[in-house]
Amino acid sequence: MRTELVSEPGLADHPNEDFASVGLPASGQGGSLVVLDGVTPPRSETGCLHSVPWFTARLGGALTELTVSLPDVPLAEALSRAISRTSAAHAETCDLSHPRTPQATVVLARWSPVSVEYLVLSDSALLVEAADGTVTAVLDDRLARLPRSALATDALVDAHYRNKEGGFFTAAADPSVAARAVTGALPRSEVRTLAALTDGAGRWVETFREGDWADFLALVRKRGAQALVDRVRELERADAAGSRTYLGRSKTHDDATVAYAEL
Repeated sequence: MRTELVSEPGLADHPNEDFASVGLPASGQGGSLVVLDGVTPPRSETGCLHSVPWFTARLGGALTELTVSLPDVPLAEALSRAISRTSAAHAETCDLSHPRTPQATVVLARWSPVSVEYLVLSDSALLVEAADGTVTAVLDDRLARLPRSALATDALVDAHYRNKEGGFFTAAADPSVAARAVTGALPRSEVRTLAALTDGAGRWVETFREGDWADFLALVRKRGAQALVDRVRELERADAAGSRTYLGRSKTHDDATVAYAEL
């Protein structure tokens, strides 16, 4: 089995708000990928004493432990438990009802000798390569389906769309959001490779149109995840004026994470 993990902050002087892990149980019979993209808050009040990296480290650490130690617990239930555990860690000091309480997108994948399970919540992605080489992107596209007018201001998003019916969902303080995730399972024999990525790495496809998701996976396999992230950075610097913002780029550089596993 080959695994690879790269996570790079968008700015060298700013903490990385992403989280990534690869869990390989001592049994050697399976494993898991966990990738979170912490949601950068506006400069206004968030109701919380803690940073986004604090939150993603707590939530990601809980998910890594739960997906490995409880293989019979469905991924949505593992996410629900991890959110509850993380919320309990700061419920007494922070206003967890605030719409900008720390939160993150989530990608989970777990494999056993029998099956491959997956979960995607919000705008990170999971790439699944089948035994015949076909690559499928598992996406939660609710945010992408919203009209740009709905995203005009943070206040508008927070009041009407963030973690609301008809909008989009992230992992914040409410464990019931786990039921909103895109989930599924495939026979292990039908899956050759998995790659979980945050939208900062997904810019290679979604913003800069360097290729499709199959091309993305082929590049990571051949040259490594660092080469993929390095190319995204080159493209961002070349377009520093942000002329491609309309393709989904709201800031020059974003945290970029790729977790890759050949099964």
